[in-house]
Amino acid sequence: MKHSLLYCLAATSLTLSFFYDRTPATDPSTAPAPVLTEASLFPSWTPATPAPPAADHTAASSRDSLAYNYYAHTLGLKLDFDENKALLRTVTDWLGTPYRYGSSTRRGTDCSGFVSRVFQEVYGITLQRSSRSMFQSVKRISKTEMEEGDLVFFRRGPGQPIYHVGIYLKDGKFAHSATTGGVMISSLRQAYYNRNFYAAGRVETN
Repeated sequence: MKHSLLYCLAATSLTLSFFYDRTPATDPSTAPAPVLTEASLFPSWTPATPAPPAADHTAASSRDSLAYNYYAHTLGLKLDFDENKALLRTVTDWLGTPYRYGSSTRRGTDCSGFVSRVFQEVYGITLQRSSRSMFQSVKRISKTEMEEGDLVFFRRGPGQPIYHVGIYLKDGKFAHSATTGGVMISSLRQAYYNRNFYAAGRVETN
């Protein structure tokens, strides 16, 4: 009986030593929680980086202001800074081009050649080549309805044919290629142009 009790105690001791000798990591209840990075949980995920700051519109606004101020000074206009900048830039680039009948290049251009080139460059519109043909293709508007980009036509008295065309800008001023002076800015209030002004027309884009 004594030996049986000793055998039982020995067996119990061996059993307990087996459990206590096991590596703690194999026991889910005692193993330390694994340290997982966010990248291991979401392999395709990378830590969010701060979004780049929104584009600084201050510099762009400053450039626009400088451009409009330059056009205002060069063309002699009082601008609201919401005008068609492409039109102002193109007209400015053509200023000083000498008059040359039948031509439409920077080396020389007549009035209809200048107007047709500006419309092609700014609006992508191909106009008729002569001032009379242009007049036939525009929508007639009153002088009080004129807006930038409208065309102004001139003739030397009642019953006379149209002989000149320009592009209206604003404040009564228009760009044109004059026989004396080439491409320039003039005013409809000037006696000569006021007297010979015939009509205004709008190029329809549709």
